[in-house]
Amino acid sequence: MLEFGIRSRSAGIEALGIPEGKVYWNLPPEQLTMIALERGQAKITKSGAIAVDTGEFTGRSPKDKFTVKDAITENAVWWNNFNIPFDAARFDQLYKKMLRYLNGKEFFVRDVYACADPRYRMNIRVINEYAWSNLFVYNMFIRPTEQELKEFEPEWLVVNAPGFLATPAEDGTRQHNFSIIDFTRKIILIGGSGYTGEIKKGIFTALNFILPHQKNVLSMHCSANEGEKGDTAIFFGLSGTGKTTLSADPNRKLIGDDEHGWTSDNVIFNFEGGCYAKTINLSEEKEPEIFHAIKAGALLENIICKSGTNEVDFSDCSRTENTRVSYPIDFIEHITKPSIGRNPRNIFFLTCDAYGVLPPIAKLTPGQAAFHFISGYTAKVAGTEADVVEPTMTFSACFGAPFMPLHPTVYAEMLSKKMKEANVNVWLVNTGWSGGPYGTGKRMSLKYTRALITAALTGALDTVIFRPHEVFGIAMPTTCPEVPAEILNPRNTWGDSEEYDHKAQFLAEAFLKNFEKFALHANEEILKGAPQVKMHA
Repeated sequence: MLEFGIRSRSAGIEALGIPEGKVYWNLPPEQLTMIALERGQAKITKSGAIAVDTGEFTGRSPKDKFTVKDAITENAVWWNNFNIPFDAARFDQLYKKMLRYLNGKEFFVRDVYACADPRYRMNIRVINEYAWSNLFVYNMFIRPTEQELKEFEPEWLVVNAPGFLATPAEDGTRQHNFSIIDFTRKIILIGGSGYTGEIKKGIFTALNFILPHQKNVLSMHCSANEGEKGDTAIFFGLSGTGKTTLSADPNRKLIGDDEHGWTSDNVIFNFEGGCYAKTINLSEEKEPEIFHAIKAGALLENIICKSGTNEVDFSDCSRTENTRVSYPIDFIEHITKPSIGRNPRNIFFLTCDAYGVLPPIAKLTPGQAAFHFISGYTAKVAGTEADVVEPTMTFSACFGAPFMPLHPTVYAEMLSKKMKEANVNVWLVNTGWSGGPYGTGKRMSLKYTRALITAALTGALDTVIFRPHEVFGIAMPTTCPEVPAEILNPRNTWGDSEEYDHKAQFLAEAFLKNFEKFALHANEEILKGAPQVKMHA
């Protein structure tokens, strides 16, 4: 076994059952970049960032995500289409097969932390088949100091081998790719897919079980930033709704762009040490913070360069709509150090409404907030998941159902309690369509969305007149600085108001139909937060 880099004091890689090979420990990003380029697995771009192709999968595959069903998980996990049970013996068999696959090969090991609040820190060891996957881990998780690396003791293990293909009939998977988590052994197996998002979401899933279930900390699929007065804003939303874009605000310090915890003493802490931003149609003008973060050390995924050059064409979606970049959080200029905030004052639920029904911003009552949080309505944006090619209506509980092992009411009740205790304002923001549904209307202007959020954060909406939406009952402002008044009520933006009313009723009925499975667990306040549909004659 040949070993290179900074190795921790914990047991060597041989203890994992990989006796032979060439292992690189905790290499700096410059060396990982060089190795990826030398192996022909990456290309250098004009900005200095390297670009890779993740292969068959350019998005997550939620149908191939499993959880080992055992004494820890059997009665705690909400088993469904996202939390699919997996046999413990099959897991052990697959784990050993993956280690045999890596035996004798070159691979890369990285020791990292999750959770910026040291009270909840998780020590993670990741084994990657490829150098660029290891660079992703370096970018996305919290990086120990050199001294901390020497003292590092792993609690969790992630084995990531994109080139390893499962045999479904033998291994118990649905197809050749898989992501499987074992809470008893504290191991995550990821094979058959080079999409790096599977790594971060595997750890996110683990924390979404451990923190609420064992630590009394609310785990959230959200971004967060902090204002000059120390006020924290939280942005919930699925991929593609604007969490990363809207939290990267030059006038506020970024806490994190995707995954956070909310403690009993009102601390908001980032799980990660980096950002994983969508780059489709990225421009310096619209998203300068993200644009300038794409430099040496950043990792671009599935982008296309302009013909005959190494300059990225961010408008080219021929490979996928889900083009991505990962980079360390300190590539963003305005950040909190460490990635922790306090004093939460505003919560934004970001939804990409493909039907053009919901207003660009609306204020929610506590009951409405709980209802919309449990509902988690949005449109899956093309490319984020396999087989999604255009915006499709979905209800994803807690704005992150694929990563939530517990029943949604667990997270919703914790959030509701914290919202009331902290006396926060809750806003619903539509980053989707206006003036009609997808195919007819237009995507909401990022400029206007930013202006609306700024107005909410600065208190500019505190003194304006609000009117209730006729169907959803949410409070819509009638004016807002730097935003045309006519777009604030979506009904006014449609050419045919009756057609809008019909579509609003359709969407409201879809909300209520989806909520039926939660209704028995919902209190009267939450039920009153639901939309009101007209009875058909």
